[in-house]
Amino acid sequence: MTTVESAGKAAPAWRGGFGRLWTAAVVSRFGDALRTAALPLLAVRLTDEPLVIASVTACGYVPWLLFGLLGGAVADRVDQRRAMWAVDTVRGLIVAGFALTVGLGHASIPLLLALAFALTTLQTLFDNASTALLPSLVDKEALGAANARLMTGQQLAGGLLAGPFVPLLLTAGAFMPFAADAGTYLVAAALVASLRTRPAEREPRPAGSTLRAEIGAGLRALWRDRALRAVCVATLLCNIGMGALIATLVLHVTRWLDAGNAGYAAAMTAYAAGSLLGGFVAQRIARRTGRVGALLVAGAVQTSSLVLIGTVRHLGALLAGMLLLGAMGMVWNVNQVTLMQQRSPASMVGRIASAFRTASTSGAPLGALLGGVAARAWGLNGPALFAAVLFALAVTSLIPARRPDVPVVAADDGATTAHVTR
Repeated sequence: MTTVESAGKAAPAWRGGFGRLWTAAVVSRFGDALRTAALPLLAVRLTDEPLVIASVTACGYVPWLLFGLLGGAVADRVDQRRAMWAVDTVRGLIVAGFALTVGLGHASIPLLLALAFALTTLQTLFDNASTALLPSLVDKEALGAANARLMTGQQLAGGLLAGPFVPLLLTAGAFMPFAADAGTYLVAAALVASLRTRPAEREPRPAGSTLRAEIGAGLRALWRDRALRAVCVATLLCNIGMGALIATLVLHVTRWLDAGNAGYAAAMTAYAAGSLLGGFVAQRIARRTGRVGALLVAGAVQTSSLVLIGTVRHLGALLAGMLLLGAMGMVWNVNQVTLMQQRSPASMVGRIASAFRTASTSGAPLGALLGGVAARAWGLNGPALFAAVLFALAVTSLIPARRPDVPVVAADDGATTAHVTR
């Protein structure tokens, strides 16, 4: 593991494994953003049925609910590096085949649904393996900086840079965003495959051990760790709140504020810009407050931002609130993932990460439904205020996790611990 010192604080070195992992993550996120933007546009060309179009997006959530925990268990059993490049190679080939089909004029709604489902199913293994691999590439003290750089780079690539490319690629043909996405998958696979790692060292697995039993062991480890349990519950509450806000934001902006489509675009831009800002301050806040303290700060600021959005009927208030939401959302994500990596038993990082992601994914669609209910019951600003209540509950649930006597739970099985050649 290699780190460099920056202002007296450990930071990951760009040369070596982390630099290649960062590049692979950013390139892949850029391609994902191209595909994510192009899929609904292609769906609209194939059908004008809203429910069918919405189902294309829904297929991006369902596999996490079905296979998220399984993906984490598999990630703890296998060599994470090999799993990542193998998954990206398969995804690249699938999207390349889809691009060819679109180019030949044979695209269909069932094919779009199958693509979205297949890619997200593979992602359940890739994302959990990536989270489990990072602690073996950088020292524990550098995990926060590494996560901040990874997430900031991904946000820059997917949130800001990819958007302008979609219309340009579409002028060359409806298949081009998908062809570009396939290329990014293959580039990312090559970068991850080039990481220098030794075969994973495994302790003997208990006789009769099954994936189901290992998933259960991971969930028990998460539940016994007071800090991780509190953070997982708080993250679920926050994602329900954000799901409610984002699902109804277009109505909030265009009707309640009467700011039109330009106002909606400005709000989303403010959120993306705030996310980049959050990537730069996440570590600074954590150094002053600790990881759980940083989550408390982020949650409190986000609660105030949601109250501002839901009570002040002015576009400027919305933009300021969305900027702060984006910034503190990144602070939350960086510190939540880092805390989870630092406190999880090395053999269970994949399973515990999958529990967090499954909770997050289930929260978003549930929040979207509740946001619609809140808008109908309390007005178009209701979802923002509903989200503020959930964020306040999340902050409250984190307070016990700040106690200094919270121990790190040890593993209770003999799962994989990966090592990297120095």
